[in-house]
Amino acid sequence: MNVAVILAGGIGSRVGSDIPKQFIEVMGKPVIAYTIEEFQKHDEIDYVQVVCVEDHIDHLKDIVEKYELSKVKWIAEGGSTFLESAINGIDHLRDICSDDDIVAFHFAASPFIRQKLISDNLKECRKKGNAVSTTSFYLLSGIKTGESESTEYIDRETIACMNSPHAFRYKLIRDLFDEGRKRGLIDQIDPFITALMYALKEPIYFSKGSQTNIKITTREDLELFEGYVMYRNKKTASSNKAQRL
Repeated sequence: MNVAVILAGGIGSRVGSDIPKQFIEVMGKPVIAYTIEEFQKHDEIDYVQVVCVEDHIDHLKDIVEKYELSKVKWIAEGGSTFLESAINGIDHLRDICSDDDIVAFHFAASPFIRQKLISDNLKECRKKGNAVSTTSFYLLSGIKTGESESTEYIDRETIACMNSPHAFRYKLIRDLFDEGRKRGLIDQIDPFITALMYALKEPIYFSKGSQTNIKITTREDLELFEGYVMYRNKKTASSNKAQRL
């Protein structure tokens, strides 16, 4: 069984909205609906779990019903950080998932995700036990040595830019979280799964990534996604018209 865990526990204050960014509407549809739809239509995803900010769980249920997101099987309450939300999601699946089932975490505010990235993420996880969608770093970079200066270069060939989805065999991620809690690491590290993996010396394997698979963080990102939706709708309409001719 392959389960997509959509993390929707954050607030996203940098967008400047009075509601969490994953619930902001773009072209009349909430961002989270676009994100879930990509996993809904993927043939290898059996079910979807959404880890949701508590105050918006009822709103999420309305969205699931309105957009016929039938693969959404479970809703768990979100935590105060990415890592806490991921842990809540895994704990909620303890009596549901088998050891070899695959769980793929993805940000609700990352609606640019595409089918080929999900497919490769699952494929690499099946082979290696985990996989994180990763791209090469393409910008020039340096170490900050002051408020607005740098004097040391970083070789960009040594940098891996990690994004979601993060896929894991269920036993591996459950045991990682249990070990992290046992050692008291959860409150000591950066609140991300990858940070916990580094702390526990667990290797991270890569799956295909894309520079366009951005996480909506600012108002400009929302505008970019709106333009993308308009382009995609136009392309779909042109394709449908060509098929009718």
